[in-house]
Amino acid sequence: MTTAEPGTRRHELAAFLRSRRERITPEQVGLPRGRRRRTPGLRREEVAHLSAVGVTWYTWLEQARDIQVSPQVLDALAGALLLDPTERSHLFALAAQSDLHPETACPAVTPALRELLHQLEPVPACVQNSRYDFLAYNRTFGRLYCDLDALPREDRNTLWLAFTDEDFRAAFGDLPEVLRAMVGKLRASMAEHLAEPAWKALVQRLQDASPEFRELWDRRDVADLAGRAKVIRNAQVGVLHLEHTNLWLGPAAGPRLGTYVPLDEESRARLERLLELAVRDEAQATRETQAGQPTREAQAAQAAREAHASGDAQPAREAQAALTAA
Repeated sequence: MTTAEPGTRRHELAAFLRSRRERITPEQVGLPRGRRRRTPGLRREEVAHLSAVGVTWYTWLEQARDIQVSPQVLDALAGALLLDPTERSHLFALAAQSDLHPETACPAVTPALRELLHQLEPVPACVQNSRYDFLAYNRTFGRLYCDLDALPREDRNTLWLAFTDEDFRAAFGDLPEVLRAMVGKLRASMAEHLAEPAWKALVQRLQDASPEFRELWDRRDVADLAGRAKVIRNAQVGVLHLEHTNLWLGPAAGPRLGTYVPLDEESRARLERLLELAVRDEAQATRETQAGQPTREAQAAQAAREAHASGDAQPAREAQAALTAA
């Protein structure tokens, strides 16, 4: 197999970006259409603003200039252009970069499995990979520890939330024990992925963010993935007594379906209440969208534009993270 010349790769990347930009309507990303729009889809400056990069830099990228593009920028562009998992993978391949946050690369997350997650409600259930990213989950699980839907995609990881998200941490009465077990499980799982960029990036990100994680990681303890009874303090419905079980979706200890079955009637009733709250909020969001009120996507896009107008890059990145998560 031959490797494409850098110039060929750059032109393919430029053409792909243009094609994806031209297929998106302004309304899809919360932008006004305006009266004099002649460009099909989004304008270059709109993509630049949504992805929190410079307009000139993005223009050069579409012109196949010889410039370097980082995985972080590619991640932002993938979100701004609403790329699906296959398109996202193609984008990173054309740029010759490794995706630090691969989107649901697990072939086990099929439409049938998503329907199963739905049918299991009110029992919380999710699909995770061996790196503890949440690949899919039902509405009850989305509210079990914290509001997962409100988080950027790259933050939907058990380890990251356990060491950085106060709502997630507050759900555990035995937090120190839980953290030790989580780090031990990650250490054991990583043995087969030591050279993979996504794994190394996750560990580095945790080390940068949490002295608590660094201390536990340096112990080099390992733990197995056995399920166990859990006591979860949900902020909306109270204490839940649940039995956690892992069901592997393939022959290897990789993607798995996790279920949280209630151990008593009170916990079951509280899970039913949690589902009711999720359904209510879902219906409210639908009503607001139909009434023309701004969605979370539109609000995030507006925040990104305002941040760019003020010259403050950090809020722009935060706004884009909210946009790509929705």
